[in-house]
Amino acid sequence: MARLIVEHPGLGVSIQDSGRTGYRKLGVPVSGALDQRFRLAANLLAGAPEQAAVLEILLAAPVFRVEQGPLRLGLAGAISGVLFREGDEKKVESWRGLLLHEGDRLALKLLRAPGYIGFSGGLDASVRLGSRSTYARAGLGGALAVRDLLTCASAQGEDIAAPPLCAGEGPLRFIPGPQVDHFSPETFEAFTTARWTARPESDRMGLRLVGPRLACRKSANIVSDGVTPGAIQVPGDGQPIVLRADGQTSGGYAKIGCIISADLDRLAHVLPGEEVRFRAVDATEAARARAERRDGFEKWRQALVPIGFDEKKLWSENLIGGAIFGE
Repeated sequence: MARLIVEHPGLGVSIQDSGRTGYRKLGVPVSGALDQRFRLAANLLAGAPEQAAVLEILLAAPVFRVEQGPLRLGLAGAISGVLFREGDEKKVESWRGLLLHEGDRLALKLLRAPGYIGFSGGLDASVRLGSRSTYARAGLGGALAVRDLLTCASAQGEDIAAPPLCAGEGPLRFIPGPQVDHFSPETFEAFTTARWTARPESDRMGLRLVGPRLACRKSANIVSDGVTPGAIQVPGDGQPIVLRADGQTSGGYAKIGCIISADLDRLAHVLPGEEVRFRAVDATEAARARAERRDGFEKWRQALVPIGFDEKKLWSENLIGGAIFGE
């Protein structure tokens, strides 16, 4: 096994995997990484299983020292840093699988949330209710602390690189319902034509938005029913809340729609003060978008190369254009 010591824990850093399934009936959210595609990319860059746990960074990145190596870290998202090795300093960029050795010190910086760090073989952490994901509200896992010891599998070989994945652009696509009849056609049109601003209160539980007030034909309160990540709730103040990974399992607000699965990861990239728009689609378009996103990621996976290749030439080919720019 390889080991890293946490010299600085960063801020908004948590252990996340593919999510905690099978416990929603007990009121336990799925949790898991806010951007599952970026999490998977970090694991592939690190040489870890697809379902393995990673570190998710939302505010400030950590600093590590390798106590025992070698090991590989996979960096996905907008992350930079400096690697200190035997008196030398080397700039580190993201979208890399970086091989580290005993004594190395890695100081990372988050340029834009979210960022993900994968570990060779997968980050070893306690399994609680079938998952390593942190859900702080229920005391499942917690924040990193100074002198925490992180363990993973040893690794050998060359560093690897990949083209950056695009988070996506354009309006967030959603399927109307299940309480769309609570809103007039004029209110529905206002929802899809307005520019909504993310509020500072947004967190892993929900993306809170501010914009024109969405009035309900009936009361905004309904008999509580099941909700999932992506559900767009409209409480009494008429300001939508889009549920994220830590969103509750049931809710008593009318839902005007639900974000399609192809755009769920994009919710992680909307930061406070930024604007978003919404576009209604049907199930056929949602299925097509999901297939296109899956195919684009597979093209990205095929583009992983050892560092030393002519990366710019390789990535300029149309082979992987869809992985960077496509939905």
